[in-house]
Amino acid sequence: MRLVLASNNKGKLAELQALFAPLGVELVRQADLGIPEAPEPHRTFIENALAKARHASQVSGLPALADDAGLCVEAFGGLPGVDTAFYATQFGYEKGDDNNVRALLEQMRGITDRRAALVSTLVALRSADDPEPLVATGRAAGLITQEPIGDQGFGFDPVLLLPPFGKTFAQLPAEVKNANSHRGKAAQQMLALMRERWFPQA
Repeated sequence: MRLVLASNNKGKLAELQALFAPLGVELVRQADLGIPEAPEPHRTFIENALAKARHASQVSGLPALADDAGLCVEAFGGLPGVDTAFYATQFGYEKGDDNNVRALLEQMRGITDRRAALVSTLVALRSADDPEPLVATGRAAGLITQEPIGDQGFGFDPVLLLPPFGKTFAQLPAEVKNANSHRGKAAQQMLALMRERWFPQA
């Protein structure tokens, strides 16, 4: 089964393709099908993921999978949340992972409450009009470090320390990260939902 992934992020594609391989699902990036990105006007992960999935399915005619994810920092009341990808631009930097990390560490200078969580909401649709979307949410809670540590992964991986491991996501091997990340947890839930609803024989 081919699923259009409503994202142009190569890191997300690689992670999710590995996680969905057991079902024999092939993920195709929307960019590879000439599909433009959908507007994301909403303030919650689930609303944006649903909007992205419906858009990709509508244009491609394929079932779709969308992920909306972000960093929720306790000291900032849960922000940047859905604005995570553009976080750096609020502080005069260009959009990008490295600048997001730089801006976050600058904004957290002197803050003692370092609690934060990476959150991922996955939505899967059989068609753009599917009345029963599959929804899965994963959360990886940790502490924001004082400086980036590790060189694996992407996004905020170098600055989110996971207390059970004593390491950041950027220090973990891919298989350990995938099993414990927000996206990994959401994908495991989504796999279970797909097996139950879409592939009952799988």
